[in-house]
Amino acid sequence: MRTLGIDPGTALMGFGLVEGPEPLRLIEYGCLTTASGLALPRRLLLLYQGLDDLIRRHRPDQVAVEQLYFSRNTRTAMAVGQARGVALLAAAAHGLEVAEYSPQQVKQAVAGFGGATKEQVQEMIRLLLRLPSVPQPDDAADALAIAICHTQFARAAALGIV
Repeated sequence: MRTLGIDPGTALMGFGLVEGPEPLRLIEYGCLTTASGLALPRRLLLLYQGLDDLIRRHRPDQVAVEQLYFSRNTRTAMAVGQARGVALLAAAAHGLEVAEYSPQQVKQAVAGFGGATKEQVQEMIRLLLRLPSVPQPDDAADALAIAICHTQFARAAALGIV
């Protein structure tokens, strides 16, 4: 199963593509970026085009996105929500199912503890994917964690555990 994990954002949208679960294999990771000086509709279009290109090139079976976490900064939450909408639209345009996970579910699936630190999760990503160093930037590492999380949940579901 090939899974595209997405960490939504308007300035940086992290993506991570893995295949697995056994063995878990890295396909590609990185960030789609947009310039802060661009109008929001243009930024969202660029993100959509970037995701559309990734999906066309790599043909994932499923997409996983982190659930929106509401913080005190409403402006940031709105921007992340709009970027999430773009991710959901891109997946739907390709007929792909989308799974959504909370930050705690991602940490639990990757590091074995829902309260794991960012550093602990990143080190587990490095180990699980047999990488020489922790993936950078953080947004790309987060997207890989989301993809790995979905791979773990899908495997458990296939085994009738979940």
